[in-house]
Amino acid sequence: MSKSDHSGAVLTIDLNGIVANWLLLKSMLADAECAAVIKADAYGLGAERVAPALARAGCETFFVAQVDEGVAVRRVAPAATIHVLGGPVPGSEETLIDHQLVPVLNSLGDIEAWGDLAHVRGAPLPADLHIDTGMARLGLPPDETAILIREPERLDGIEVATVMSHLACADEADHPLNRQQLADFLRARHKFSHLKASFANSSGIFLGPEYHFDLARPGVSLYGVGPRPGETNPMAQVVRLQGKILQVRDVDRPQTVGYGASHRVARRGRVATVGVGYADGYLRSLSNSGCGYMGDIRVPIVGRVSMDLITLDVSDVADDAARPGAPVDLIGPHNPVDSVAAEAGTIGHEILTGLGSRYHRVYLDGAD
Repeated sequence: MSKSDHSGAVLTIDLNGIVANWLLLKSMLADAECAAVIKADAYGLGAERVAPALARAGCETFFVAQVDEGVAVRRVAPAATIHVLGGPVPGSEETLIDHQLVPVLNSLGDIEAWGDLAHVRGAPLPADLHIDTGMARLGLPPDETAILIREPERLDGIEVATVMSHLACADEADHPLNRQQLADFLRARHKFSHLKASFANSSGIFLGPEYHFDLARPGVSLYGVGPRPGETNPMAQVVRLQGKILQVRDVDRPQTVGYGASHRVARRGRVATVGVGYADGYLRSLSNSGCGYMGDIRVPIVGRVSMDLITLDVSDVADDAARPGAPVDLIGPHNPVDSVAAEAGTIGHEILTGLGSRYHRVYLDGAD
């Protein structure tokens, strides 16, 4: 009996599709390098498999959020340049240096601490410089940017690889903040014109060449999420989640289904119980709103999503098809990640990064 026989669901991840998405985004960049953001374990899909697949395709630069993520990627991508967006958090400095990770400096405090360490070691240390142009999150705020422009000697001992910023509204092409951030970044970048610049995320690539600069940092679109909500998605779908039916039962009015009796049966039919729940990252907000597919037939979720189980109305599916052990597409050709996210009232990022550890994972990779 294989491991897949023990699990409540099978998660298939198409590495070839991820590579195809990276190549598509890369083709949109005239002269800029195309990196890959593989933070949060490659958006939940497994950085230890995604990074080598992209590296084989020619990707040389990766971005992660945390130091430990960078260490894990270094093990499977020994030749890559790996940037850590969260910067040199106290206590991580030696790990960054030992694993040749490039921290992103997000404040004057980061710059001072990293520069002091470089002087102690007697050798320059690599880093990126993050200038905040509108997120009010990480990055040097305008007052600190102004100080650094006046006092560039603060960067002594630091070998700055890239000056970067991050778009807040790139998925809304007409949002005025895009142009404002671009103008602010150009003004700040002018003072560091000798450095490489990085600005565009996944959606930013679609804003056009003036946003591309020297290095683009696509993330979620590598994994199939559309770069522009409401428009045709050009990205290949790379995830398929198939839950297994555990039990099928006949129901009729006035029965109810699940916790809180939130679904009341309206007609004679059948309900299938599938071994996936919110403990697997299948969001509770999909209760009475999400769906699966059996072939081309939509099977709506009825009742609440519970910890380990969901219940679906399979009344329109043939009896011999809706049986214990049969698969149900919870993410698939008819209900891709963006559709599931819309039904859950969230975004594709949350659906992907929440994919649980109990799924049996199957990787499709031409290199295997």
